[in-house]
Amino acid sequence: MSGNVLATPASAVAFELDGQPVTAHPGETILKAAQRHGAHIPHLCFGDGLRPDGNCRACVVEIAGERTLAPSCCRAPTQGMKVQAASPRARKSQQMVLEMLLSDMPETGYRWNDADSDAPELIAEKPYASGATGLFNSNSSATVGQHGELSAWADRLGVAVRPALTAVRRAPIAPDLSHPAMAVNLDACIQCTRCVRACREEQVNDVIGYALRGAESKIVFDLDDPMGQSTCVACGECVQACPTGALSPKAHIGSQKVDRKVDSVCPFCGVGCLISYNVRDEKIISVEGRDGPANRGRLCVKGRFGFDYAHHPDRLTVPLIRKPGVPKEVRPYGADWRDTFREATWDEALDLAAGALKTLRDTHGPKALAGFGSAKGSNEEAYLFQKLVRTGFGSNNVDHCTRLCHASSVAALLEGVGSGAVSNPVNDVEHAELILVIGSNPTGNHPVAATWMKNAAKRGAKIVLADPRVTDIARHAWRTLQFKADSDVALLNALIYTVIEEGLVDESFIKNRANNFEALKENIKGYSPEAMAPVCGIAAETLREVARAFATSRASMILWGMGVSQHIHGTDNARCLIALCAVTGQIGKPGAGLHPLRGQNNVQGASDAGLIPMMFPNYQRVDNAGAHAWFEHFWGTRLDDTPGYTVVEIMRKALADDSDPHKVRGMYILGENPAMSDPDLNHARHALASLQHLVAQDIFLTETAWLADVVLPASAWPEKTGTASNTDRMVQLGRRALNPPGDARPDLWIIQQMAKRMGLAWDYAGEESGVAAVFEEMRQAMHASISGITWERLERESSVTYPCLTADDPGQPIVFKETFPTPTGRLQLVPARVIPAAEQPDADYPLVLITGRQLEHWHTGSMTRRSAVLDAIEPMATASLHGDELSRLGVAAGALVGIRSRRGMVQVRVRRDDGTPRGTVFMPFAYAEAAANLLTHAALDPFGKIPEFKYCAVAVDVLHEAPQVAPAA
Repeated sequence: MSGNVLATPASAVAFELDGQPVTAHPGETILKAAQRHGAHIPHLCFGDGLRPDGNCRACVVEIAGERTLAPSCCRAPTQGMKVQAASPRARKSQQMVLEMLLSDMPETGYRWNDADSDAPELIAEKPYASGATGLFNSNSSATVGQHGELSAWADRLGVAVRPALTAVRRAPIAPDLSHPAMAVNLDACIQCTRCVRACREEQVNDVIGYALRGAESKIVFDLDDPMGQSTCVACGECVQACPTGALSPKAHIGSQKVDRKVDSVCPFCGVGCLISYNVRDEKIISVEGRDGPANRGRLCVKGRFGFDYAHHPDRLTVPLIRKPGVPKEVRPYGADWRDTFREATWDEALDLAAGALKTLRDTHGPKALAGFGSAKGSNEEAYLFQKLVRTGFGSNNVDHCTRLCHASSVAALLEGVGSGAVSNPVNDVEHAELILVIGSNPTGNHPVAATWMKNAAKRGAKIVLADPRVTDIARHAWRTLQFKADSDVALLNALIYTVIEEGLVDESFIKNRANNFEALKENIKGYSPEAMAPVCGIAAETLREVARAFATSRASMILWGMGVSQHIHGTDNARCLIALCAVTGQIGKPGAGLHPLRGQNNVQGASDAGLIPMMFPNYQRVDNAGAHAWFEHFWGTRLDDTPGYTVVEIMRKALADDSDPHKVRGMYILGENPAMSDPDLNHARHALASLQHLVAQDIFLTETAWLADVVLPASAWPEKTGTASNTDRMVQLGRRALNPPGDARPDLWIIQQMAKRMGLAWDYAGEESGVAAVFEEMRQAMHASISGITWERLERESSVTYPCLTADDPGQPIVFKETFPTPTGRLQLVPARVIPAAEQPDADYPLVLITGRQLEHWHTGSMTRRSAVLDAIEPMATASLHGDELSRLGVAAGALVGIRSRRGMVQVRVRRDDGTPRGTVFMPFAYAEAAANLLTHAALDPFGKIPEFKYCAVAVDVLHEAPQVAPAA
């Protein structure tokens, strides 16, 4: 065997390496086997996670009986093979390659991290010198490894560049500094193509290419555009892959010094990427992706470059108390808080915060108080917060943003399959033949999850995108179903109809594992594809084709987002998805199942921990006598057995008449921003301002905090130790990298101080050990899911998937293999009928508003809008309309318009997006200056109690102002 062919033996292979007997795992290359046995073979074009290319030839080895040297990165050993990596012939070749590459390097250089664990220390102090531009600080002292892995391997092998070679080095190449986050210095490029493979094969963004020939060949972005003007989405995978610093983060320009690396979890979306913080002078200067089970080293622009919000000057650093007589109103960004609040000591602030709540409870009863917890904090914080509300406030009036994201999905899943969590992890799409993505924009909202889908498509899986908007994942889709907004049930029932009518039902699954099939069969009789085609806007034959493909695929998987859940019929939408999987038997096996993509980093964990009004931890209903009795005994206090109010209901109760015995008069809000995230913001802000006492605990003076009576400065994610549970059901440990600024304190400490002043005798130890103590109590309360996950195990493994019931249980990534956790052990099918949205377009409001997230910004923008890189890439609020709508309005992209609904109006600049259907407007909700939720309304799904964010009637008014430069399409 020779060349670049990888052998895949069925069992371990015994061979000889430098005279020593070693073994290789099945499919393992010589290089990886050598690394595992402690041998050091130089390599530059190879990187873990990337397809081996064998183009640098630094890793060549000598194989007995073969004439030519072989690249060890893409050559598998065979039984009895004799390999020499350090023979004179192999070593001379390795050294020659390193010397020739090094001879072309600029005199100074740097590499931002030690991505290759097999290489020696790679962090260099002296960066590239570029006197003409003044880009790099050449005054710092040079250290070993100035050209990253290349210099490191040269030092290890004793390579010194001969003067004759340096005299003929290539002409210098000017750096490209056009991107806000990354510097491009092709002067240091060795054309290893790691960046190309990272961009095109791993992230599948298809931006970086390899152009021209011979001496003119080079790395290019798109059609040789400057990086900042290309279609780069700033995932930074190329930076992490580059071995020489030719691609590097701007944050490291001037110094490569790193004081420490701290392992943690990304604080943004629910994918749960494992990361490492690089800390210098008590500031995070960069972030690297770790080889976690959800990301395998991959990150997106937020995870890699959105870290500096923690150091923003807007951070709250001292407790604040509202000045007497100051009206409660949301102030614009940059307003001076000193006009509204005064500084206070912690004792004064806590005494007032808890004391006023206690007085309201004692005067008006437990229903007078409510709490909003956070999906951006840790599991331990969520658990303690809901425990505080239930045992200290005395009611179940506790909720968090899951009510605004996936409450309807959870309601349908609990009803249908007995669990609100996903059946399969995202990257199980690797085993799927068909992937249905519905109501989700994964490349924008869950970018790393999207990479697994794009990888699957490249391997031949069929992606079906079903969404009113045609988003980027459509480029990889087999079929795109751009259905009419609000017609989800019509479309899904047509698919179910086809499966049943055409005899594609998995009869064994229905017979042995599902209930209520006859009712479902009767319900869909009026939903033929031919009848539903005009309703949903998809041709009948296309609906039938997709239904057949889904049913006959070896494995089909459904992933959905808030486009499914944020409707008054969101629960019905999810019921249809469950039914589609059930009638086709596409659940309980690899590559087949149901996955609602979680929006925030710990929305799954916060729900699991009981931060919802009708459930104790682990989804045990508060009105279930057995669960109620167990928690009363466990917590040693009497508990309310009536479900509490949800987010929107609490707002309504805050505005109730004083005669209402359940009027909400006081609230404690931790890390949530309902004054930006709730529907009909004028109503929500009025409700918050009407409270007799509001306590806000946060890291910034958010729109909600402006309405508070007491503001408690809290800790950002990098400033705490704790666990979070991602969308894949992985409990993952984040470690503290920094101390909170000024007099800000850890959230867990603040919650305990509030509890103490509410009369609760809690006794958890100091910060680090206290977190472990809370987790241990939570583990007992959630014994049916995480009893096998100890704090010591998390410290050792970082990530463990639940259900995990014993210490030696590896966790269960795929569930429902044989039974469902329902009372009968069977899946419950629930029929759904078409229910129109609560508000329809008319002559006054002719368009439909769809809200959502975008790649660079997240949730209400309180964190990402304070990240320099993220705000530089996407600095202003926009509304996206189809080109035909812009023509109808007579405006160009970049024009200023007013978008109004029956509840409010915002001014925003328009962006052309032909993926947004005619008759609709798409707006992100992260911009306080153009808050989309001023327009949305608070109609609720009757089951999940989730607002209908994804559909309301609006009008667009052209504002007569000279258009500014149009934002990029």
